[in-house]
Amino acid sequence: MTVRLDLEYDGSAFFGWARQHGTRTVQGELERALAVLAREPVRLTVAGRTDRGVHASGQVASYEGPLVSAHALNALLPPDLGVRACSAAPDGFDARYDAVARSYRYVVMHRRERSVFERGRALWWPHPLDHALLRQCAALILGRHDFTAFTPTQTVHRHFHRAITVSRWTEDGDRLWFEIEADAFLRHMNRVLVGTMLEVAQHRRSVASFAELLGGATREHAGPTAPAHGLYLSGVRYEADG
Repeated sequence: MTVRLDLEYDGSAFFGWARQHGTRTVQGELERALAVLAREPVRLTVAGRTDRGVHASGQVASYEGPLVSAHALNALLPPDLGVRACSAAPDGFDARYDAVARSYRYVVMHRRERSVFERGRALWWPHPLDHALLRQCAALILGRHDFTAFTPTQTVHRHFHRAITVSRWTEDGDRLWFEIEADAFLRHMNRVLVGTMLEVAQHRRSVASFAELLGGATREHAGPTAPAHGLYLSGVRYEADG
C-alpha cells in the first residue's frame, strides 16, 4: 500500500534530507526506523529535499509498504526528528510529484542582543532594518519570475522560472519571518532572496535593483546566502487539499 508520513525535524544536526553513506541524514534515520517496523527495506520519496541545517515543520514523505504506527515509529526515532501522522494514501500517491505547492518560512530575530532560545533556529540580526522596504521587496516577488540570480551558478537546474503565490514579511515583536509559497524552488533560492532583501532593508541596495534581479540576472548580482538555520519547510499542498 501507499503510505504518507507528515514530519517535522530540527535540521541542526542533520546533513540534509538525502541519504548519504557515513553521514546522519533525515532520510537515513527514517528509513532505518521504518525497516525495523516493516521488517523489510523501505525507500522514501520526499516533497522537498532540505539542505544541511534547514528545519521542517510541515514536511511530507511517502513510501510503498506496510502502514505503521506513528507512535511506534517515533519510539525508534531520535528526539530531533518526529512523525506527526502516518496514514494510508491513495494508490500511487507520490509526495514529490503530486505536490502542487511548497511553503517555506525564514525567521529573523531582530534585536540588539542575541536570544538564547532562538539560537540555531533564527537568524540573529542586531542591525537596523527598514521593514517597509522588506514588504516592498516581498510584493515584487509575487507572480512568475526568473530566479537565476538566486541560485548557485553551478547547478543541475535547467529551468529557472518559478510561480510565487505567497510572499510576505510578518512582524511579531522582535521576530520577523518571511513566508513564501511556490510550485517549486531552486537550490538556496529562499536563503538568497532573504539575504538580498536584508541588503535592501539596510539601504545597501535599492528596491529597483532588487526588481531587476527578478528578470534573470546572474548570481553575482544578488546578495549573500542567508544562513540555513533560519529556514523551515513549513508546508506542502496537494490537489486534494483544495
